[in-house]
Amino acid sequence: MTYTNITTIKNFVITGFLGLPPEYYGYVSALLLLLYLVIVFGNAFIQAVIMWERTLHKPTYWIFFHLAMTDLAFGTVTLPKIIARYWWNDMISSFGACFTQMYFVHSLGAIHSFILLIMALDRFVAVWFPFKYPVLLTNKTISIACSLCWILLFVDMLGIVFHALSLPYCNLNVIMQCYCDHRSITQLGCGKELPYVTSVAFGNAMVILLVPLIFIFFSYFSIIIAVLKMSHTERGHKVLSTCAPQIFITCLFYVPRCVVYLANTIGFHISPVARVIITMLYSLIPAAVNPLIYCFKTKDIKKALMQRLKNRKVNIAPKA
Repeated sequence: MTYTNITTIKNFVITGFLGLPPEYYGYVSALLLLLYLVIVFGNAFIQAVIMWERTLHKPTYWIFFHLAMTDLAFGTVTLPKIIARYWWNDMISSFGACFTQMYFVHSLGAIHSFILLIMALDRFVAVWFPFKYPVLLTNKTISIACSLCWILLFVDMLGIVFHALSLPYCNLNVIMQCYCDHRSITQLGCGKELPYVTSVAFGNAMVILLVPLIFIFFSYFSIIIAVLKMSHTERGHKVLSTCAPQIFITCLFYVPRCVVYLANTIGFHISPVARVIITMLYSLIPAAVNPLIYCFKTKDIKKALMQRLKNRKVNIAPKA
């Protein structure tokens, strides 16, 4: 195969799920469309509830609002293209569109990671410094922190994308993934700068993944220690039940990613098919499941929804 020092390809081919028989394309596209609708309506519903319900205008729920926004955006960035791939056999993604998708995929993942860090900080301060909590973590403070996450990480990912764009792409253009990500694209690059570009991106990914994860682990470990020290069992149970949704959401995001990165680091081989399936699971299942966690595992949201439902029944009853 001949390589040149200039980019010769105009588009990329998205393979999706390798080896999937054509007779299953319709079922897969329908399943992915259903998943997308669940993500859109679930996260939009949570955002609407938090915006309209004044009792939920608290730091914790504004964090949930931003998490729902990243989940909604991520699903919108990734799923329509793979649905089109199986519905209309549209496997082609233009060069620019693929890099744009890569930019948003990694930006939104990084933003989600740091907002989880803010969520852990929120719980840490609430448990260890309950009297200072209303002063330290206000709605304004959380809004500024979350906004900075969006702005700074969008800027940070510009550097990673432009660095990947500096590589020449010649001859190879098949992406064995359901969407364009950095690893899938850069492994198609050529030239002597390829190892450096991949190393910089890997280092950036490790910082974005591990720095929040270390602090999150420290925060929730400290919370568990605080609960064990509490003399009142009922209060300890209340603290744990309050933190349980946040811990579960964090595990859904981090555990599968850590398994994949660890497997790559120790040289454990993951087949292309398994890699695609694992990536789709840890990327999209949490986005679909999180709204259910917010509704059924968060006391204030559940209470607000039940109150709304009760008021609706009362308003309908006289008319009946």
